[in-house]
Amino acid sequence: MILDRPLLRFVPRGTKIDFMRGRFIGLATSAVLSIASLILFFHPGLTLGLDFRGGIVVEAHTQGPADVSAIRAALAAQHVTAAGVQSFGGPDDVLIRLDTPSQSDPAHEAQTQALVDSVRHAIGTIPGAQVLRADAVGASVSAELFRNGMLALGISLLMILAYIWFRFEWEFAVSAVVTLVLDLTKTVGFLVLTHFEFDLVMVAAILTILGYSTNDKVVVYDRIRENLRKYRSMPLAELINLSINETLSRTLGTSSTVFLAALPLALFGGASLSGFAWVMLFGIVVGTSSSIFIAAPLLLLLGEKRLRRNARPAVRK
Repeated sequence: MILDRPLLRFVPRGTKIDFMRGRFIGLATSAVLSIASLILFFHPGLTLGLDFRGGIVVEAHTQGPADVSAIRAALAAQHVTAAGVQSFGGPDDVLIRLDTPSQSDPAHEAQTQALVDSVRHAIGTIPGAQVLRADAVGASVSAELFRNGMLALGISLLMILAYIWFRFEWEFAVSAVVTLVLDLTKTVGFLVLTHFEFDLVMVAAILTILGYSTNDKVVVYDRIRENLRKYRSMPLAELINLSINETLSRTLGTSSTVFLAALPLALFGGASLSGFAWVMLFGIVVGTSSSIFIAAPLLLLLGEKRLRRNARPAVRK
């Protein structure tokens, strides 16, 4: 019956792609990209958002397309300097960013409120313009948020390590966590290159990517473990190839579904969601490819002797 077969298969049944043949190229490419991402992390560094940098963000709406030059002139008339003005979302939406006064100043709160009032007054001088929201985050609060965000990422990696170590052998756990760290560094490099602001929303995006990537690797690992019991004398490289090919259609189908679900948010989600969605799209591509070209080769390197002591020698062509 036609309903017994999937209507769409991304790869034909019985595909035999030799993924492990290019394992060293995959590992070397991943290492180079991760090292480059780490260099970008230190210079020029991430663009920190309001949550981690501290400052004032004012969102304004204008009647018709926003005239950024007129807004800058209105701010200058109110003695508001060093303000970043940019369009976001629709053509009639504007985001104004300012640094908060030093917290060492006893009148810090009063100065911050006066600065927000000056921005409100400047926007009020533009016909049809209005302030939608104004948020201020102090330096101490932003430092605490940054520390908690990094702590959440660290704990998530430890919990993933513990989960996979409990469910599989240690070779699987180490391979998965090393791969996730490489995925994480590449995502940081992507954030630096795209200049998306790194804030709590991006931390949530990275945690989502880690969860998705872990799930993808567990699916492949489950099939490898099943085949380890089923084919007790098959060389590990051949067995890993078999397992990846057997799960490839499912992997590509799941990745494509999530990718297509996040794509409209990236294209039409506006400033508040587009950055999150683009990072998600990047993470889906990286997480899916790393399950095949990074996690599996690492498992082969770590477990070739231990997981396959009684395997027959690989046939050399």
